[in-house]
Amino acid sequence: MLRMALEMRAPWELGAALAAYPFMRMAPQGDGHPVMVFPGLAAGDFTTLVIRHFLTDRGFSVHAWEQGLNFGPRPGVLEACMEKIRQLRADTGRTVSLVGWSLGGVYARELAKMLPDDVRTVVTLGSPFTGSHKATNAWRVYQLVSGEKEIDAERFAALRERPPMPTTSIFSRTDGVVAWHCSMEEETASSENIEVHASHVGMGANPSALYAIADRLAQPEGQWKRFDHEGHTGLKKLLYLDPQRTPLFQSLFGLY
Repeated sequence: MLRMALEMRAPWELGAALAAYPFMRMAPQGDGHPVMVFPGLAAGDFTTLVIRHFLTDRGFSVHAWEQGLNFGPRPGVLEACMEKIRQLRADTGRTVSLVGWSLGGVYARELAKMLPDDVRTVVTLGSPFTGSHKATNAWRVYQLVSGEKEIDAERFAALRERPPMPTTSIFSRTDGVVAWHCSMEEETASSENIEVHASHVGMGANPSALYAIADRLAQPEGQWKRFDHEGHTGLKKLLYLDPQRTPLFQSLFGLY
């Protein structure tokens, strides 16, 4: 209930993104490679406007998914997304980065597995790709809008498999929709987790989440390095906590 109540800060996060514009302009500059952005459950491209405008401003070639509202893997949706990724690769001659918010991140991961030669990197925000599907406050909504009365356990388990390219999961321990444990990637030389202070609904407009996305996408292809939590000082050190430690205020309120 406390986490759900904290979702009310989403409008503040949008305001904070506007107020933090000078800080956001310090985010790494992109190299012009194509980036495709996927919306969350029951949401459409209008919800990713902030992410897309910000990344465009930072020098990336940004594209919406253009599949209407995200009601789950309806017939033809994955095929259309695959075709768009292939077309972007063919038109630009460059691999495509995928950014997905919530259920959109699950799409991004699965499409990256299907098209390993066309995808450069994957960044997800509050995406439930591990743990139990019932460990979110959205699973009943998913059943309603997707028409799936039962979640296929075998298919859900397959979501845990990492894409073969560099993968970043951005998560918040105070996420009121997806249990943060379900967004934790196994950390390897090519996969990582970045913790931010954000609501689930407001994550796509949260300044620290947006900065982290640009930072990850701006790395030269073939030279990907994990996010350096220890190397940050001052404001960055405050914004980006090491996911391996539990901050004191979260321990006090049981948010772990």
